Amino acid sequence: MGQVEKQVTYQTTNSYTTSNTLTTETKNVWMVFHGIGYLSRYFINYFKDLPAEENYIIAPQAPSKYYLNNQYRHVGASWLTKENTRLETENVLAYIDQVYTQENIQDNLNFIVFGYSQGVSIAARWVAKRRIKCNHLVLYAGGLPRELVPGDFDFLVANRTKITVLVGDKDEYMNAERLKHESGKTESLFQGRAKQIIFEGGHEVKKELLNQFL
Repeated sequence: MGQVEKQVTYQTTNSYTTSNTLTTETKNVWMVFHGIGYLSRYFINYFKDLPAEENYIIAPQAPSKYYLNNQYRHVGASWLTKENTRLETENVLAYIDQVYTQENIQDNLNFIVFGYSQGVSIAARWVAKRRIKCNHLVLYAGGLPRELVPGDFDFLVANRTKITVLVGDKDEYMNAERLKHESGKTESLFQGRAKQIIFEGGHEVKKELLNQFL
């Protein structure tokens, strides 16, 4: 008898982290997607220097957690792997949809979707597949998913959404060949509307760059 891989549907629960308080003084709401190996409660600290009264930060949590460095002390998380990617993507997007619905972001606020490293693929997929009307899409030090095509972002172009793509000039995951490929894909997907920035640094979130996205 051969193996048979089956599926089952069930209800699950996942956490997410917020920073600051959503009030009448809030101007900017950030949905920030961490990279591989992070937990949302630590990743959100990169945004703590933004003015608290004006910025409300929402950091979804990647569902697949694991121990880092084989020492069984520190825990990180991953959004997706190459295993069953299409199904896992739908699971992740369904979770993000619930976070978005629960937070009930008002249309009059400046809504920024920010993805870092592996979080770039999640941010891009969520915005494209759910046609999220954000004011600014920031894709920081990561690769764009292969399956996305220019038509997936036509609504952002039509709405004149700001799009910024950043990578460090010493990023160990972005050699010259890959940088050229990603730059071309960015140009195509966003129909020439994306601002591409190469900053001094490696594969890291530089807090001093965050203010320019407001």
